[in-house]
Amino acid sequence: MLAHLLRPQGRKGELLAELLTDFPDRFDDRTRVFLAKPGFHGSESDARTMTVTNHWLPVGRNHGRIVLTFEAIDSIDKAELLGGLDVIVPASERVELDDDEEYVSDLIGCVVYDAGVAVGSIVDIEFPTSPDGSRRLQGAAPLLTVATDAGDEVLIPYVQSFLVKVDAENKRIDMVLPAGLIDVNRSE
Repeated sequence: MLAHLLRPQGRKGELLAELLTDFPDRFDDRTRVFLAKPGFHGSESDARTMTVTNHWLPVGRNHGRIVLTFEAIDSIDKAELLGGLDVIVPASERVELDDDEEYVSDLIGCVVYDAGVAVGSIVDIEFPTSPDGSRRLQGAAPLLTVATDAGDEVLIPYVQSFLVKVDAENKRIDMVLPAGLIDVNRSE
C-alpha cells in the first residue's frame, strides 16, 4: 500500500492522501496504480486501475502527506468518489526491501510471540502523528495493534530492541517484551 486517499485537494480533481510509504519518490517512476477499499486482499482485476498524472508533497499543515492527480479525475465531484480508498500495487511490483525491513501488509496477520508465548495476531499498525494528525512523526516507533484470543487489543511498540526474529512468510514475529508491557498497553 502506497497511500490512503483522504479528500479532494483543489478544484481540478487532485486528492490529498496519507502517505504510507517511506519512499514517496516511488511515484516518480510509477504511473499505474490500483485503488481499492481498505483491507483489500483480492487480485488486480478486482481493484480499479488508475494512472497517476502528477503528484507533489505539500508543505504546511499537510506536510508528510502527498497530493495525487489521476487521469480522468478532473473535478471535485469525481475526486470525492475516491476518498477513503487505498492506493496499492501488486506484490509482484513492490520494490525489494533490505533484509531488516518489512512491508506493513506483510506484517498484518502475523502472530506475535513474547518469549515463545503467543500474544495474538497483528490486525493493524499505527504510525504516531503530530497532535493535530497532520503529519507522521519521524523516528517514532510504529505500534502493532495485536488482537488476543481473549478479545483484547494490545499495543506493542515495533522496535528493534524488542525483536528477536521476523518471519513474515510464516506469519510469525518473535519478541522479548519488557515485563508488564502487555498489561499496561491492553485495551478492552
